[in-house]
Amino acid sequence: MRTLHELPRFRDRWSYLYLEMGRLDVDADGLGFHQGEGVVPVPIDQLSVMMLGPGSTVTHAAIKSLSQNNCLVAWTGQDGVRLYAASIGGTFSARRLIRQAKLVSEEEKRLEVAWRMYRFRFNEVIPPVVSLESIRGMEGIRVRRTYAEVSQKYGVEWKGRRYDQNDWNKGDPINRALSAANACLYGICHAGILSAGYSSALGFIHTGKMLSFVYDVADLYKTELTIPVAFRVTAASPPDLERQVRMECRKAFHEYKLMERLLPDIAEVLGVTDDTGESPDELEGRIVTLAVGTQDGSFSWEPERQGEG
Repeated sequence: MRTLHELPRFRDRWSYLYLEMGRLDVDADGLGFHQGEGVVPVPIDQLSVMMLGPGSTVTHAAIKSLSQNNCLVAWTGQDGVRLYAASIGGTFSARRLIRQAKLVSEEEKRLEVAWRMYRFRFNEVIPPVVSLESIRGMEGIRVRRTYAEVSQKYGVEWKGRRYDQNDWNKGDPINRALSAANACLYGICHAGILSAGYSSALGFIHTGKMLSFVYDVADLYKTELTIPVAFRVTAASPPDLERQVRMECRKAFHEYKLMERLLPDIAEVLGVTDDTGESPDELEGRIVTLAVGTQDGSFSWEPERQGEG
């Protein structure tokens, strides 16, 4: 079995794969998705996110393989739009999580990170003297201008962000396309956050949700990625809107080099630009089993170092 030392780094992986109406299982050649009489090979060691939609089943062996290959598994609604549950990341170090918790817990530092997150979204340099409230207002104007520009460019009428979580088909095509595109972006950001050892819940602008930090990070890219993709696909009026949005998102993420940029960008907004890499020990992800190394009464993990006294 390959170790996580040999696996591709997060920046080198593909973005995501969405599957529904089939069974994910391990076969002789690796991982396969069974639909009827056909089997589709799944490149398990190259994926960062596996999205399992309605009608999909997965075996214990498949989940084990995904875990060993540091691939986030997300159980979603139809077309990958709603997240019901997700697995944990492959990192075993808590160093970044502890640093993130300190930044969130101290109000002054939290506001500094929030300010950097807003500043990150602008192409021009924002002087440090600009207050958080001012830059937040500037961001609101920028987002509204982006919607107006892409609406005019692609000829898609924009009436505002409106959707009903309990009735997917109630939304108009552009709002459904935006939801589908953002779901893809959330999945990638979630996987990157967990792979680096951060918490998805400890947000700086968004707070109180288990995915608050995911929303914070995803907002860094929406005007560059998901908003243009959603309007462009909607303008073409494809019969399978959500599927086409997912395909175009994958292409846009690749062209933008999102996988390569994500972790350094997170480090930049957190103010820890000296901590952008991935080291083998942090991605080790020890797999402990009671079936190995127990004959002498010991377990196969290493004990933590004891402090003095």
